[in-house]
Amino acid sequence: MVRSLLIALSPLTLLAASCAQSTAGDSAPASAEQLDVFQVTPIVTLDEPWAMTLLPDGKTALATEKAGRIWLISLADGSKRAASGTPKVDYGGQGGLGDVQLAPDFATSGRVYLTWAEAGPADTRGAALGLATLIQSPTPRLDQLKVIWRQSPKVTGRGHYSHRITFSPDGKFLFLSSGERQKFTPAQDLSNNLGKVLRLNLDGTPAPGNPFASKGGISAQIWSYGHRNVLGLKFDALGHLWDLEHGPAGGDELNLVEPGKNYGWPLVSDGDNYDGTPIPRNQTRPDLAGPAISWNPVIAPGDFIFYSGRMWPEWKGQALIAALGAQGLVRVRIDGDKASEQARYPLGNRFREIVEAPDGALLVLEDGPGGRLLMLSRK
Repeated sequence: MVRSLLIALSPLTLLAASCAQSTAGDSAPASAEQLDVFQVTPIVTLDEPWAMTLLPDGKTALATEKAGRIWLISLADGSKRAASGTPKVDYGGQGGLGDVQLAPDFATSGRVYLTWAEAGPADTRGAALGLATLIQSPTPRLDQLKVIWRQSPKVTGRGHYSHRITFSPDGKFLFLSSGERQKFTPAQDLSNNLGKVLRLNLDGTPAPGNPFASKGGISAQIWSYGHRNVLGLKFDALGHLWDLEHGPAGGDELNLVEPGKNYGWPLVSDGDNYDGTPIPRNQTRPDLAGPAISWNPVIAPGDFIFYSGRMWPEWKGQALIAALGAQGLVRVRIDGDKASEQARYPLGNRFREIVEAPDGALLVLEDGPGGRLLMLSRK
């Protein structure tokens, strides 16, 4: 039996949490408001969960764990079944099994896309994108898994894979975030696919009409560049693509992603390097695409959604961010190509993932060992 847990904090507690994380750029400090809007229902406990999507029935979640497992989870009773056929992942640091998304034609094909960290030669590794058919019963498995894209080049280290997946609103193209792997300068180099947002055909090949297609090779995959570590990638209701990415020591960003634009990393940031060396601010380079909002101190974002308004009509069209550093949810209003923070909802843990249920409730994944899948609904 799933047990409901009610969380309520006083306005003063929430105000303190909000003010402790001031924002930069065009943002303003979050307003204080009651947290008792949420009824929090634990569903199931996982081990380092990373990503989640819902099956078309709206009653079953497909969730990944970093170490390499994929679970089919019943939202009704919290029961879970592990799927076989998962790829061998290079687990460690930020690496492991990453995103999972249903193909646009999942209802007829049963196909799913997933990403993971893949080992290479000489202590190198990089993200991979695969396509498989999900067989749900009697025992779940991923059938005929095939790698259709890889980060290039594979490099040393175990950070900044990014590897978030989304699809164009018409279902014809796959967009993929590819982190700069903590190597900085590849983000500005169009001959590789590190530090980029990519636009691909559904088979993983470069989509026609990409801004650098005339250069051929890997350049033909690139939609935008100058990115650091993109952990959220979503289209809004108007068909605009947005990304959510980690800055260094300060400077997390929400960006309106447009074709061919340079988003500045590592040339500019609203944060500085971890060793304290300064980085020129975004506003010093008007020739580069600046963020819609940035945070300093950071919120350390996980994934995000654009909310439908089904359960909280007053939030319709706003971005709801699962935050690791802010340990809860951050709500952001979009105004054209700018954004402003509206509120924070501290929930006492790091949050990696957020998905909207069919009725407008929020499904969120806590980060780390023992991370829970929670359902947030209106009280």
